[in-house]
Amino acid sequence: MPTTTIASPTDELSKIIQNYEENKPGSLLKLLEQAQEVDPRHYLSEKTLRTVAQALGVPLTQVYSVVTFYSFFNLKPQGIHSIVVCRGTACHTRGSLALLNEALNRMDIPSFKEEEENSVTSIDGFASIRTVACFGQCALAPVIQIDGVVKSRMTIGKLVSLLEKMKKEASR
Repeated sequence: MPTTTIASPTDELSKIIQNYEENKPGSLLKLLEQAQEVDPRHYLSEKTLRTVAQALGVPLTQVYSVVTFYSFFNLKPQGIHSIVVCRGTACHTRGSLALLNEALNRMDIPSFKEEEENSVTSIDGFASIRTVACFGQCALAPVIQIDGVVKSRMTIGKLVSLLEKMKKEASR
């Protein structure tokens, strides 16, 4: 019976670094995006950042400045699921704060200071909840995104159903 080998995140990172194209605009961004994707918790650890900096021969501060500039990079471990709530004006006036609070409540996250941080992960690692300024889909407000899929004209009832379905599937 053949055995299947699963590559470790370190092996995956080595492959990503090998494909790095020096002096090509955006190549560091692409490398960091891929490194975050292959990490089981979808974040860039200090070890990963140091490995990238050392392998490319660039200062760690340069890698860190790129990662902290772009909001899609994560410096903390993320949940299995991603819930993104739009907080733009149209979404806000149509109830996105209530959606955010419901999601936080359903994930047992007691406090989240949106003005201090745009992302928080549940203690059990089930989900990370993030806010964004705008998805650019104002006519469909309020808008949320669950695991990369945009859901428009969201209501608390629809959100609760989605979250319950996600939890049910995870318990199987």
